[in-house]
Amino acid sequence: MFGPVTDLARQALFLLDPETAHGMSIAALKSGVVPSCRVPEDPRLAVTVAGIGFPNPLGMAAGYDKNAEVPDALLKLGFGFAEVGTVTPKPQAGNEKPRIFRLADDRAVINRLGFNNEGHEAAFARLSARNGSGGIVGVNIGANKDSADRVADYVAGIRRFYPVASYFTVNISSPNTPGLRDLQARGSLKALLEAVLAARAEEASRVGRSLPVFLKIAPDLTEEGLDDVAAEALAHDLDGLIISNTTLSRDGLTDRRHAAESGGLSGAPLFRLSTAVLAKMRQRVGAALPLVGVGGVGSAEDAMEKIRAGADLVQLYSCMIYEGPALPARILRGLSDLLDRDGAGSIRDLRDSRVDHWAAMKL
Repeated sequence: MFGPVTDLARQALFLLDPETAHGMSIAALKSGVVPSCRVPEDPRLAVTVAGIGFPNPLGMAAGYDKNAEVPDALLKLGFGFAEVGTVTPKPQAGNEKPRIFRLADDRAVINRLGFNNEGHEAAFARLSARNGSGGIVGVNIGANKDSADRVADYVAGIRRFYPVASYFTVNISSPNTPGLRDLQARGSLKALLEAVLAARAEEASRVGRSLPVFLKIAPDLTEEGLDDVAAEALAHDLDGLIISNTTLSRDGLTDRRHAAESGGLSGAPLFRLSTAVLAKMRQRVGAALPLVGVGGVGSAEDAMEKIRAGADLVQLYSCMIYEGPALPARILRGLSDLLDRDGAGSIRDLRDSRVDHWAAMKL
């Protein structure tokens, strides 16, 4: 499956600047140079979340396939689902380069991309071309930096991608679009959710199927901020929360060369904070609302710890930069081994088993 050629290719990519390397990895997936890696299905890993049956709980997070170029190639790596985007109504270039920085000693990345993407129409065309291919592909929607009405941008995303999405993620958690995180404030969040979910209801009535809508939040919220998000999530017909996006914190970094760069930090150093926020949110919303754990997942043990802290599904991205395309298959095999070790009949049996431990951590 993955051998020395892939390892050498990854080393070669690290000689390039991160954004060029990212583009080359997308090109490699499109060309088929990166082989598929189907892991034997383990029924114990299957989960049903928000009415969708996932073959396993591991997904590719948004940010990698911004323009919906390679969702099927990602699914072939073993992921149970892939999330494309963030996609904004109009194409936008994002922030000035350089805007991605590897912190190799910390197995981390800092980015200040700023929702660079080709816009709704380009992504819609690609997703329309794969329609009927199967697999679970979510669409992460955002607002343009210069938008006069950001709520309307999210509503436009729901309407445009309703025919081709498996689910939606409303991303208000990026630190790289000025003012975007302000939408997490309770009054703003209430207005956003009402508009987005009303658009979902109209589309569902029109086509006869209701698609799940998730909300992606930042890990830098205060305890009071978490209270507000939880209250609004429970007050509306929201299908789940994704916890979390990148952090502005630089705690514990050893790579000081890039630590002062502005932007969001992802990768291994985010694991502790994002997992604590995940558990705190599980305590607030109760057992029924689905949660997706993201941040610093680089092993089966990390993925399982997210589940123990309250996650129904787990996503990764940055750690694959360091571990390579074999990572999802390795995590899935490891999860099966952990279920064997614990004598668990289903991965669902282990959810929430360490919520109190993680929720006790101070933010």
